[in-house]
Amino acid sequence: MGQQRPGERIVLLVEDNPDDELFARRAFAKVCPEVRLIPARDGEVAIDYLAGRGEFQDRDQHPLPDLVLLDLKLPRKSGLEVLEWIRRESDQPSLGVVVLTSSEETRDVERAKALGIQAYYVKPVTNSAFMETARSICREWSRVP
Repeated sequence: MGQQRPGERIVLLVEDNPDDELFARRAFAKVCPEVRLIPARDGEVAIDYLAGRGEFQDRDQHPLPDLVLLDLKLPRKSGLEVLEWIRRESDQPSLGVVVLTSSEETRDVERAKALGIQAYYVKPVTNSAFMETARSICREWSRVP
């Protein structure tokens, strides 16, 4: 993954769908080139990355993120379980988390908001809409603690 460069913003992209990861990579590269997306394909990998466990122990190679971009529907541990872990057990309980998911279920939105997310976005279905979502996330970045 490599060391963090000056001015670079690290975003842990917790996303199990390779197509959605590709859309996110393309969109952020165009609208927020200072962002480096680091993928985590399931909730357990995300927690291991954030905790610096196993292969993620070297923080020079695996820097802590400035923001987590979190899908809720994930294998092994759900996005809500990852969010609960961040808020209750991590060394960074106030880490900025933006939900980007296909779920429009009211209970998911309410639970995520109760756990202190910065924003909740439903995944766009077109490339141009994904670009606009990425642009919106980048614009709101300054509000993330």
